[in-house]
Amino acid sequence: MTIGVDDDESAFSRLEDNKGLAESWLRICGRLKGEVGEVEYRTWLTQIALGPIDGDEITLLLPTRFLRDWVRSQYGDRLNELWHNEVPALRRVELQVARPGDPAPLQLAEAATPPAGSPSAPEEQNPATKPVAEVRSDLVTALDSRFTFDTFVVGKPNEFAYACARRVAEKPSSVGFNPLFLYGGVGLGKTHLMHAIGAELVRSGNVSVAYMSAEKFMYRFIAAIRSQSTIEFKEQLRSVDVLMIDDLQFLIGKDNTQEEFFHTFNALVDAGRQIVVSADKSPSDLSGLEDRLRTRLGCGMVADIHATTFELRISILEAKAAASGVVVPAKVLEFLAHKITSNVRELEGALNRLIAHANLFGRPVTLEATQDVLHDILKAHDRRVTIEEIQKKVAEHWNIRLTDMSSARRARNVARPRQVAMYLAKQLTSRSLPEIGRKFGNRDHTTVMHAVNRVTELMERDAAFAEDVELMRRMLES
Repeated sequence: MTIGVDDDESAFSRLEDNKGLAESWLRICGRLKGEVGEVEYRTWLTQIALGPIDGDEITLLLPTRFLRDWVRSQYGDRLNELWHNEVPALRRVELQVARPGDPAPLQLAEAATPPAGSPSAPEEQNPATKPVAEVRSDLVTALDSRFTFDTFVVGKPNEFAYACARRVAEKPSSVGFNPLFLYGGVGLGKTHLMHAIGAELVRSGNVSVAYMSAEKFMYRFIAAIRSQSTIEFKEQLRSVDVLMIDDLQFLIGKDNTQEEFFHTFNALVDAGRQIVVSADKSPSDLSGLEDRLRTRLGCGMVADIHATTFELRISILEAKAAASGVVVPAKVLEFLAHKITSNVRELEGALNRLIAHANLFGRPVTLEATQDVLHDILKAHDRRVTIEEIQKKVAEHWNIRLTDMSSARRARNVARPRQVAMYLAKQLTSRSLPEIGRKFGNRDHTTVMHAVNRVTELMERDAAFAEDVELMRRMLES
């Protein structure tokens, strides 16, 4: 179909009006929500913000590179189709990572009300009967307002646990999701998801919520025994709609407390109430728990949170840096993501220290400042650098195969990283030139010498190349 000039001008005049743009986006969101379902929509699509229109192209903004790439691969074609159906003059939808100051995501409830019958049209609700959630103040550990679903950065290691947590927050006591058992190592996001579930239930559900650590559960049980109020304690716990217990592994070896939790667990599940539990291991691996309790914990939905990937760590750092308002160079974020790999809590703590230092002293964040400010954290990761480690890190950084380090290939995209690896081997190890040459496919020592001289020369002429090499050196040396 050919679109005339008048049609184009009419379409773009409608889009250039903010209200018209918002209404178009609302209708598209409604259709997407109807197609993919509530959980998937809220997991991946609610963080999209509208960007500018340039000619026949509209830009959609996402907070991290990971989300941008995921939305592009999974929903890119459908977004193009829906926008074109909404405004035929639009030819392309571009997905980009948002920068500080870019628009916030346009939520369905915050914008103009869609037309009646639209999939995104909100249901009418009598204010007098609007559900009000309850948090049992006598049974709750304070929920941290920072830990919400919106602030949880999703990646492949945690996307399943995130989707399960979303499902429970939206539909407690869902078949197959009771209990929800979240497990993973220290600092990977279990507690964040627990708080997010609690916050969502409190915000939107007509339910009573009790959240506490397993340690607090034990202390309250002991206090009830001492005060001869165990019946009251049991009635309080068994009257809630949702019970959340964090760090269940703390109950290992505490037989009486385990028994009380087991009976509370059964009473709540039998009554159709929701239970959410977190631990550092899966139910089958919590060998210190009673068999009957481990069996019951594993009968619902068990979701593990894996160790973070480099891409997820970068996304987390990008999101935290953007929220802080401090400009943190990409090279610094990459340096931190390479150096601090096991614990998200430590990763965020390192970034927070950098940001605080920048705010207190009014200095920009640089690689040099990062190494100085975080010397104690980085020192914990110190180890003797080997040529094999240098080859691996350089190959990962320049996206070539590790075998290329010792191959006969002379293509520039392979030869240059190989030269950099030889240069770093000379700088960071005590190996001789002939020894280094042998590690690179039995090359002659003169080849290594040439590589060192060539890299030195390029670093003097090319500031960007020098920064790349310096980044690699710091990651390996610190």
